[in-house]
Parts: sequence; C-alpha cells; structure tokens
Amino acid sequence: MKILQFVPEALPTYRADVAVLFGKYLPRHNIHSTIVGKSENAAATPQGFTEVLRGPYFKSNALRELAFFWLCLRTLLKANKSNCDLIQVRDMVPIGLVALLIARMKGIPFAYWVSFLMCEGRIEHAKVHLARRASLRNRLKLVKGIVERSILYRFLLPRARHTFVQSDAMLQYIAGHGIAAEKMTAVPMGVDMELFNATPVQGRRLDGWEGVPMLAYLGTLNQARKLEHVMDALLQVRQTIPNARLLLIGEASTAGGADALLAYAASLGLDTAVKITGWLPSAEAWALLASADVAISYVPRNTLFDVSSPTKLLEYLALGIASVGNDIPDQEYVLHKSNAGWLTKSTAPAMAEAILDILQSPEAARQRAAGGPAFIDEHRSYRVLSAQLAARYQSLTP
Repeated sequence: MKILQFVPEALPTYRADVAVLFGKYLPRHNIHSTIVGKSENAAATPQGFTEVLRGPYFKSNALRELAFFWLCLRTLLKANKSNCDLIQVRDMVPIGLVALLIARMKGIPFAYWVSFLMCEGRIEHAKVHLARRASLRNRLKLVKGIVERSILYRFLLPRARHTFVQSDAMLQYIAGHGIAAEKMTAVPMGVDMELFNATPVQGRRLDGWEGVPMLAYLGTLNQARKLEHVMDALLQVRQTIPNARLLLIGEASTAGGADALLAYAASLGLDTAVKITGWLPSAEAWALLASADVAISYVPRNTLFDVSSPTKLLEYLALGIASVGNDIPDQEYVLHKSNAGWLTKSTAPAMAEAILDILQSPEAARQRAAGGPAFIDEHRSYRVLSAQLAARYQSLTP
C-alpha cells in the first residue's frame, strides 16, 4: 500500500508519530509513504520513507509557505491510482481541502489526520493576543481560525474516507461536531520499545545533584504548559523533604519562557532547587530522566490539552520510573490500566501528596513502577500501534 502524506512540519521530522510510525514500523506491514513537508536549512534524510519531498528553503516565511503550497499542488496533480492508494493530510485545512477535491477527481481515497486542534488553538491564541493588543494581524489570525474550523467540521471531515485522531477524548470531541465516530480511529502516541531495549538507559545525575531527592520533567517549557504548578508542588514537598529538587529537561520554543520559569522559582525561594537543562539529545535526556526518583507529567486541563496523548508519561513508564501524572483523559486511562504510576488531580497539593508517597516509600515505588515497561510494550509500543493502524489502512482501500 502506498500513501501520499502531507505534513505541516519541516523535514526531516522529529515527530515520533510520523518518523517512527510511518518511517520505521508501517513499512513492516507493507505500507509505504511518500512524505511531503516543509524545508529547513538542513539536509533531507530518508527516515524510512519511500520518498521525501521538500520545497526550496527561503529565509522569508511567506516565500517558504508559498513554495510549500506549490509543491503540494504539483505533487497532488501527479498522483494517480497506479502510484498512490491513499492521500493523507495532517493538520492543514487549506491543503486538506485542495487534496480532498483532487483525490475525488482522481478516485483516490482521502484521509485526514488530526494530531492537535489547530483551529481551536489558533482561535484561542488570537483571542489572548487581541486582549493585549487589538492589531489587524491578530484579528486576521482569529478570522483564519474561525473560517478553517468551519471548513474542517462542515466540509472536510464529513467527506473524508476516514479521520485519524490523537486520542479517544479527541474522537469524542470531534464526534460532538457531527462527525461519525465509526469514520474515526484514535491513534495515541507511543514508544519505540526496540530503541529502549537495544541500549538500556543508564541513569546519570548532574554534578552536585548526587544523593538528593530529585523530581524530573521532560518536555517543552512553554508558558501554555503552566509548569508553575509543578513548582508549587515542589514547594509543598520541601516542607517535608527540604532538599528535594526539580530538573526540567527541555526548553521553551518562545523567547523568555525558560527565564520566566526560573524567575517564578526564585519568587518561591526555589532558585537553587530548580534547574533547566535546555534541549538535549534523546540519549542524554533519558539518562538524566532515568536517575530521577520521581518523574512528573503535568498537562494543563483545557479543551486543547484534554484531548492530547502525552509522550512523556509513556517514556517515564517505559523507563520504569516512578511516575506522577495528572488527570487528563489519556493519562488517566494509561495510569489506571497499567497500575504502574500515580494518578492525581490537577492541583499542586494532590501532586505533592503523590510525590511524597513515592519519596517516603522508595522500595514500594520501585516495585510498582517496574510494571511500566511491560505495559508500554503490550499496549503503547509503536510495534503494537503500527499493527492496529495497518489493519485500519487496509480496510480503507479496495
């Protein structure tokens, strides 16, 4: 089976649900992808795809977008039943609309993949910025979000052969917009357990952090993540265990995001107890993470994040680390099903209570966390997810 897939990010991609799922595992089920994405000033790599197509790189964002749209249009016009069994667009409403129309004309099945509520996110982002400054640019962003949301739910998804979504919660959300649930499949995030098993991760502490109770968080540090709540939990933990510390492994994609977190930590008197590593290669990040006494997956509760499928919790469990996750739907499912971590309400006191439970009973915590790798391997490894997805794809084509 040959899929022509259009993605909104630059190639090579570092999204596991693209590179690992479609580049490594689905070809084992004889499902191969030509991937079309944007350009960055970096060399293209195959990543397991049959073909990688990128537009020319320009410093101007407007020129890059125009070149990408032209590439997508040319590629779609060249598609036919002999070289393409399915056309799939991820998270791009305008290109999805063009792809749907061309796929209909050529008699090729069309699928749409929703990995994030892009339209809702754009609307929310524009409203926040309009509240600060009522500029024409922010108004145009709001209009763009509203128009694309209408096209997505009223025209694009109802006419797609199938829609793939990030989680069961997202499936229910989109079904609430009138899209038939039987025409959707939830494909949550996973873990490449072959990678974890090939080279067991050895924990490593930062200099000066040896022998102290350490909490760790892996992921983006953007303001929208509201990691101040994790620091509030640390402050409460330190009332019982004064030398507990927090390591934030990652960086913010927006300027000043990390500095704002450090400033908040200082305001709580935690300036020596909180450290941000910045972006690290996966092997280095996992080594630091594996040395933690507690790993935290805090995700804010709102429309956008409630339908997400966080990778960080899955990686914590795959590493066998005592893990605390708050109650967004996918984390609630994973923690209940695995019984290998601690599910809490989305409040600092609730997180602090779970963290203290782990730190004060380390042996019991290790035994409970030891069930994490087997659960991930059986339920959330890309080996398992790819087999399920391959079966769905095969059902969509004659």
